[in-house]
Amino acid sequence: MKISDFRRHAHEMVDWMADHLESIEDLPVRSQVQPGETLAQLPDAPPERGESMDAIAEDFRRIVLPGMTHWQHPRFFAYFPANSSPPSVLAEMATAALGAQCMLWQTSPAATELEQRMMEWLRDLLALPGDFQGSIQDSASTATLVALLTARERATGWAGNEEGLPAQGRLTVYASEEAHSSIEKGVKIAGFGASNLRQIPTDDGFALDPAALAEAIRADRAAGAVPAAVVACLGTTGVGACDPLAEIARVCRGEDVFLHVDAAWAGSALVLPEQRHWAAGLEDADSFVFNAHKWLFTNFDCTAYYVRDPEALQRTLTILPAYLASRETGAVPEYRDWSIPLGRRFRALKLWFVLRSYGAEGLRGALREHIALAEEMAGWIEAEDDFELVTGPNLSLLTFRYMPTSLRSEPGAPGPEIDELNERLLHELNDDGRIYLTQTKVRGRTVLRVSIGQTRTERRHVEEAWGVIREMARGL
Repeated sequence: MKISDFRRHAHEMVDWMADHLESIEDLPVRSQVQPGETLAQLPDAPPERGESMDAIAEDFRRIVLPGMTHWQHPRFFAYFPANSSPPSVLAEMATAALGAQCMLWQTSPAATELEQRMMEWLRDLLALPGDFQGSIQDSASTATLVALLTARERATGWAGNEEGLPAQGRLTVYASEEAHSSIEKGVKIAGFGASNLRQIPTDDGFALDPAALAEAIRADRAAGAVPAAVVACLGTTGVGACDPLAEIARVCRGEDVFLHVDAAWAGSALVLPEQRHWAAGLEDADSFVFNAHKWLFTNFDCTAYYVRDPEALQRTLTILPAYLASRETGAVPEYRDWSIPLGRRFRALKLWFVLRSYGAEGLRGALREHIALAEEMAGWIEAEDDFELVTGPNLSLLTFRYMPTSLRSEPGAPGPEIDELNERLLHELNDDGRIYLTQTKVRGRTVLRVSIGQTRTERRHVEEAWGVIREMARGL
């Protein structure tokens, strides 16, 4: 493609992007296609001769767009947001044009040094401990895996990488029964074995019970195991619960166990001074992760991972073949040694654009608005006789269920019929397309989650969602 043609098509694409963002409310939130529908429209083999960008762009609109769920829709209330914003999109465009592979300082000095500064900006914005040092990872799942690998090496006296785990005895990991599935996946990948993950009971607020944690660690030691790591949660995926970090850290210090804090979603809320009480005890953690791509309006992927001891992290991950050596080795951060992949995208650029465009004040205002909307919606739910607020709001996340009085076996005690009804309601809502919700289980019972945090969500969108929920629930 000639640069002159690229310029024309690029302008057309930017116009499409702007039009798409302006009109996204007119689209169904969740894709309405059936399994195999997109695949059936794609040829079995690539073309022998190149095709025009006009034809490709037309097929993008005709084939691809109907099969996309619109995460940037203001009535997207499912999972947690994977946010975007215009300044972030512009940075992604520049990143794509640069096409840099930023594995070493030498391969793009600005990428390394901008990442270093952005991690300092975020650390200070969230009031994290001043001795934390950070890097950008692709996801919280990867960052948690990196933390577990570091904990594994520390627990084995740095012998796991060299000798393998069978020579080290049984290592155990601890997390609450509400912890994210990435903890179990990380435990498997890191070689601990799923049977050595201890799921610790939670209290009435769904937070990890520190006394139960201490007892589990003592029991494992008595059985000859080596407790290696605890993963505490700030903002569990199901209901948004926050584990008591100070008490957990006290247990970890007493038992010499690595403490990693998974704040993938809720960590962004620490930009708000009034929410920082949840982080009491973080100063005693070994590592901390949160996703700027969830609630800080930065395109996926952009995960901030902080450690107290960068040397331990690098000792776990560094391999230095001759072809990666440079004059700067040891004099500057080489972030390839802070994460699993050798290759690294220039993720710091979009973070820089976003933080400068919004400013700390703009970020705080947006998050406060989302939290206030969740509190208002919780009030609407509680005001209805046939709905029940089950948990929250915890920051901007709440769970509820539809509870028609005719199906209650006794007040406040939902039975399987109500589980089935709420599952049916969820499918009806998402098939309708006006809003998108997801479900979870609370003490074994089905509830619907509402996660408010999309970049463009306003009060009217939450009101519309509540109207749709009531309309469809009562029409079942």
